[in-house]
Amino acid sequence: MSKTILRGRTLTFVEKPTGADDTSSYRYEEDGALLIEGGRIATSGDFASVSAEAGDAEIIDHRPHLILPGLIDAHAHFPQMQIIASYGAELLEWLNSYTFPEERKFADPDHATRIAGRYMDELIRHGTTTAVTYCSVHPQSADAYFEAAAARDMLMIGGKCLMDRNAPDGLRDTPQSGYDDTKALIEKWHRKGRAHYAITPRFAITSTPQQMEISQVLVAEFPGCFMQTHLAENHAEIELTKQLFPDCADYTDVYAHYGLLGERSLFGHCIHLSDREADALSESGSVAVFCPTSNLFLGSGLFNFHRLNEREKPVRTAIATDTGGGTNYSMLRTLDEGYKVIALQGKKLPPIHGYYEMTLGNARALSLEDRIGTLDAGSDADITVLNSRATPIMDLRMETIETLAEELFLLQVLGDDRAVAEVYVAGVAVKGGV
Repeated sequence: MSKTILRGRTLTFVEKPTGADDTSSYRYEEDGALLIEGGRIATSGDFASVSAEAGDAEIIDHRPHLILPGLIDAHAHFPQMQIIASYGAELLEWLNSYTFPEERKFADPDHATRIAGRYMDELIRHGTTTAVTYCSVHPQSADAYFEAAAARDMLMIGGKCLMDRNAPDGLRDTPQSGYDDTKALIEKWHRKGRAHYAITPRFAITSTPQQMEISQVLVAEFPGCFMQTHLAENHAEIELTKQLFPDCADYTDVYAHYGLLGERSLFGHCIHLSDREADALSESGSVAVFCPTSNLFLGSGLFNFHRLNEREKPVRTAIATDTGGGTNYSMLRTLDEGYKVIALQGKKLPPIHGYYEMTLGNARALSLEDRIGTLDAGSDADITVLNSRATPIMDLRMETIETLAEELFLLQVLGDDRAVAEVYVAGVAVKGGV
């Protein structure tokens, strides 16, 4: 088995930072190294120690760049690649004017295959090695998604949407066909290679009570799968949900009624939550996913990150691009917009905390921290290499940077795909060929 050493400045997290100066929350090596064998990290530490242990391993020298775990995106829509940057709509209008017409194209397997491949390549170009993604209602879109991920050996999570109402012809299934298609896809893809399946009722508005019951059956039947949906993104969405489910106390109670809350349940947006709803998410271990660029672009509102994390009953959170309502595939750009959302509410997110969120934090939100999100020995070798001098203005600013936190903030504010020097998926360098 071949061995490879990656040399550079390594940064990985061990705990959630408690403040801007919490150096105990991470490990940083100025001259660090990773020994990679069989697609996994065998050893990590300082270069002298790792190289002494590795014998004749090939050395790839990334100095002076930063070596981090591969970035993780907790919520996105790959069928929306060709409607990103569409003008002038809030959520429900966005769906009807742009999203639904675009997703009808995914009945064509060739189209689904083309876009799925482009999606994986775009993630890699931006330093993202794992994403949680909605496919269209068509099972062939999920097949295309997982086939593209398998061809690149990426650890990806996704599922076909369940939608049996409030969507146009060509985008609706039925409770029975949704169950049959989802079960077949789970049996075909879940935990085959690096694939993980997410049972995906799009949101309460597009599922009848009968289909919500089917979602409940699927979650009970396949407890190892994820469940993903949307929650409390937009005021009009919330009001329509109340009309469609009048016997439920609120939007979150719809999902609770059908047994969809839980530690592997991911709820996109969660902007407009009452205290009761936040308690329900907290008590069930569910995850609220922060999608800052989408929330700003669609005018949905400001996610209250500190309220959810610091309340007496804290809610697990993750951060995500939500492309194509979100406006960038880059987790660096997403983190920068998230910083601004939080600042508008009178708080600050220290750089070290932000990088935790898009690596170990998101891995923990997905209960996959034993596989991804760190540079620990035994982790899958999904790795992103960042160049803090990637552009002229970044290079100029780096002349005055004195601390790691300042450098991370520079990358967050000014970095994009150009700052991603290389990406490794299961130990293989992949950005150069994308």
